[in-house]
Amino acid sequence: MAVPSNLTQFTSLSLNPSRSLSHIPTSNPGLVTANNYYTFSSRTSLSVNGRRRRYGAVSVQAMASSYGSRLEESVKKTVSENPVVVYSKTWCSYSSEVKLLFKRLGVEPLVIELDEMGPQGPQLQKLLERLTGQHTVPNVFIGK
Repeated sequence: MAVPSNLTQFTSLSLNPSRSLSHIPTSNPGLVTANNYYTFSSRTSLSVNGRRRRYGAVSVQAMASSYGSRLEESVKKTVSENPVVVYSKTWCSYSSEVKLLFKRLGVEPLVIELDEMGPQGPQLQKLLERLTGQHTVPNVFIGK
């Protein structure tokens, strides 16, 4: 698990509440999480201004990379600047039906194919789930 370097002095870190995370390569620090921050807790001693004190449970909140925030702002901007936006996957029959429906109605939506975006696609889908509560495609936005 990748954590900011100022948290590496903790010997035992556990996610609170219990969640499992996959390994995050250091070459890709951007990660979108359900709540965009991690809470770590550990029993440890802490040095502040040269004085060492023993604490019980210590909780530290570490913000996820600003990449998640930028991605969220990008989605919100895309949705606000386009009358119809469809987040889709090329192989999804439901997505195909929605795109066909808009075509029949004479509407040209902005279509974003998540499966053609490389590693950003799954991150974007997780963000959409966090924003909308919907974890499947198509994810359709109409109006502002």
